Amino acid sequence: MSQPTDPFAPAMQQMMQVGQAMAQQFFGFLGSPQAQHPLGGAPIRIGAPDPARLSELQRDFMEKQARLWNAMLEKGRPGAKGEASFEVPPEPGDRRFSAPEWRQSPVFDYIRQSYLLNAGFLRELVELAPVEDDKAKNRLRFLARQYLDAMAPSNFAATNPEFIKLAVESKGQSITEGINNLIKDVEKGRISMTDDSAFEVGRNLATTEGTVVFENELMQLIQYAPLTDKVAKRPLVIVPPCINKFYILDLQPENSFVRYAVEQGNTVFLVSWRNVKAEQGHYGWNDYLEQGPLAALAAAREIAKVEQVNALGFCVGGTILSSALGVLAARGDNSVASLTLLTTLLDFSDTGEIGLFIDEQSCATRDATIGKGGLLTGRELAGTFSALRANDLIWNYVAGNYLKGQKPPAFDLLYWNADSTNLPGPFAAWYMRNLYLNNSLRIPGKLEMCGVKVDLGQVKAPAYLLATREDHIVPWQTAYQSTRLLGGETKFVLGASGHIAGVVNPAAKNKRSYWANADVSADAEGWLATAEERKGSWWSDWADWLKQHAGGECAARRKPGNAKYKAVEPAPGRYVKEKA
Repeated sequence: MSQPTDPFAPAMQQMMQVGQAMAQQFFGFLGSPQAQHPLGGAPIRIGAPDPARLSELQRDFMEKQARLWNAMLEKGRPGAKGEASFEVPPEPGDRRFSAPEWRQSPVFDYIRQSYLLNAGFLRELVELAPVEDDKAKNRLRFLARQYLDAMAPSNFAATNPEFIKLAVESKGQSITEGINNLIKDVEKGRISMTDDSAFEVGRNLATTEGTVVFENELMQLIQYAPLTDKVAKRPLVIVPPCINKFYILDLQPENSFVRYAVEQGNTVFLVSWRNVKAEQGHYGWNDYLEQGPLAALAAAREIAKVEQVNALGFCVGGTILSSALGVLAARGDNSVASLTLLTTLLDFSDTGEIGLFIDEQSCATRDATIGKGGLLTGRELAGTFSALRANDLIWNYVAGNYLKGQKPPAFDLLYWNADSTNLPGPFAAWYMRNLYLNNSLRIPGKLEMCGVKVDLGQVKAPAYLLATREDHIVPWQTAYQSTRLLGGETKFVLGASGHIAGVVNPAAKNKRSYWANADVSADAEGWLATAEERKGSWWSDWADWLKQHAGGECAARRKPGNAKYKAVEPAPGRYVKEKA
């Protein structure tokens, strides 16, 4: 007697060919405009793969497809225990198919595993493809990941069993909600990652008490109110990144780095960069140095009536601050007693995936379009950073918001992440060409800034350098190279987690860990091999280090500013509230 016909067999048999089709489509996709990264980049030239290795790869792929097919048939037979003899596991950390609905139906179980098998085949094909250099290979890997993430069955209604179950259970209400969410996001111009109505800057974000005591076209300077009777004589001046809003360092009281620094007995000044509009689109790198840290450091010294201050920079804010200190050093000014750099690049030899698409062609395009004036918009920047973690920051919300009709929960960090900022075109073009492309800041005297040749080796202030182990924006090994560039004594500390979570790690919660090693003579991996792991946050270690550079104590200043730097408005100020 013949076996009963499986009604799903034709669909499954067709899907066995999907892997080959996906590969063909991907390599066709490379030549399309859609393949261009937000930052551009020259086309990738791909040679012909080795025929023998290609044939072996294809045979292995078809064999695995056959094994998967047979395993699914065996699993579906009457009396089977439900355990397949062949299973395609997801990549570590891939949560897209963790819901039980993907395994309860043999159809969707096959769709899930077939996709994972096809994705693995394409990744192996990318490794086989001959390209001109390592950078081109990494670009190819990046684009393959973008393509595969977009093609996942979890992103489409017809192939997502969670969508189908919710639609049936809600009698179509989830579909209606998903459409409504999509319409709202189209009007908003971006994917919603959190409940925007739950937060407001100045109401429950950026609430540390303070006063704007100075402003210019590019920044406002905030002086925070003291929380201790005695403070360090030398104030702390913080320069956050201009690519994002400063309140990542002042989210809410329980995770505010700014508040913590004030609680440790510091008079804290902070640069709040302007979210520039078209009328500020002519400003360049030198303007950001002069009107940013150089203006802030001078104001803090005058207000506190001291010869020296301590300074801290985060991400590109650290790059800007270090450049400003190079300018001061060339001018014979040693008014900064200590320097703290958080996840900062000074050597740009390895910039992670951001640097993959910055080449001569992309820089020339930026020079020609916005290099003399204009904006690199916050939307472009947000798209770039989201693409680095597309499954977490794009497709997760496509499936949740639009297919399932869900509304993302309130999360302060994701609200900040979506609060994007613009950059002046000349600033962005100079930054990408001279630092990311040419890596000139590490070369003594190569760059002229504010009328002087800059040599970071002349910055003699002792430095506390923090990198984070899983940082995908500032690779920690590259951040470690700053120990070779700065002229003063350096302390390098490696935090756990990534670019943001590794920095915003409140001491009170005692989470994660960090690695310390006073000896920075070895290379990065050698340093880590002999480093000591310490439980908890690096914040406490930094606070103890900073106390060594306090310059003594004095009574806390209760009145912000002085006769020259008068109160403008309460913190957080209006600049941080401006939307892109």
